[in-house]
Amino acid sequence: MRISLAFAAPMAIWQQTLEVPTGTTAREAVALSEFPRRFPEYTDHPLAMGVYGERCDSERGLHDGDRLELYRPLVFDPLESRRRRAVHRKSKPTKR
Repeated sequence: MRISLAFAAPMAIWQQTLEVPTGTTAREAVALSEFPRRFPEYTDHPLAMGVYGERCDSERGLHDGDRLELYRPLVFDPLESRRRRAVHRKSKPTKR
């Protein structure tokens, strides 16, 4: 069966199409791809992944035509960032 993998690297989008055996899991597809060789900095810990934008675990079985997406870890917590912006706005004098 044919699947594709996609990863939004910091400076570019990486994609690869693979022919894999029926019953291949998401984890196995990543291992069969060029991803570990191209992005060794992301192989130390398991990445979050999804199929067509729906999160899944690494043991999910893939189907013909699936697009497996690999998600980078967050650099910062979005809630913390929002809190910091709110504090920053409160500390600035407002124009009248």
